[in-house]
Amino acid sequence: MGRRRKSGRDVRGILLLDKPLGITSNSALQDVKRLFKAQKAGHTGSLDPLADGLLPICFGAATKVSAFLLDADKYYLVRVKLGVTTTTADAEGEVVETKPVEGITESDIQRVISEFEGEIEQIPPMYSALKHKGERLYKLARDGIEVEREPRRVTIHEISMQGYTAPEFELKVHCSKGTYIRTLAEDIGNKLGCGAHVAALRRTGVGPYGADAMVSMEQVKQLAEEGFSALDELLLPIDSALGSWPEVKLSPDGTFYLRQGQPVLVPNAPTEGMVRLYDADGGFMGAGEILDDGKVAPRRMM
Repeated sequence: MGRRRKSGRDVRGILLLDKPLGITSNSALQDVKRLFKAQKAGHTGSLDPLADGLLPICFGAATKVSAFLLDADKYYLVRVKLGVTTTTADAEGEVVETKPVEGITESDIQRVISEFEGEIEQIPPMYSALKHKGERLYKLARDGIEVEREPRRVTIHEISMQGYTAPEFELKVHCSKGTYIRTLAEDIGNKLGCGAHVAALRRTGVGPYGADAMVSMEQVKQLAEEGFSALDELLLPIDSALGSWPEVKLSPDGTFYLRQGQPVLVPNAPTEGMVRLYDADGGFMGAGEILDDGKVAPRRMM
């Protein structure tokens, strides 16, 4: 029997979807994939149903760079409600405890949040997709089971308060991958002595991408009625995912050997780190890394 033919279009590129509230990231992905009639698509890091905002969706060959977006820094706007602790550390969970917040001032919050800037340790929440002995933590939590979780080191690059009207305040957060904003809000509430949970969460940036380029689900649906060419105009090129990395252009010989998997020496290349690779004609080849000996090695090729 011959190989089964893939259905759908060979769509390539990245869509910066503004995921709506109330649906899972996977549901949003499947809706968009269906509208584009794409063979292959994947998202780059889940947002909870109660969170909205930037969800980059990679089509076709762009899925090869999705891991770099998963590892990239994230940016959030978060509304935190003081005085109420919930089972899930957000508004979806059941209330566990309430405490008064009278007397907590803006300067108190400013002082506490400054303690969370930099490298910190977080204990992942039970309501998360992490696994314990092969079982998702959130499934154990729903059965009333709590297990010990190892602390994880994450980095809060920047955290600032945007406003405070008791009992709620807003935060702007720039953090490393793996940061749980729900845990951050809960830990701040605990430091203030009153508890807290996330009342609303919006992701405004992922790696090189910001909120200004996001496209709503409604926009995608409207353009789908105009045809695939209108939809495809929404897509960003694959190399935009690595836009913050230095660019390395290869000679014809360098292009040939790199495509064979061999590291090559490129004059005036960066001395360290990850780079974007382009062939002699300017075509995007993929991701490379500078080795200790100064050569450029292929890491994820298109």
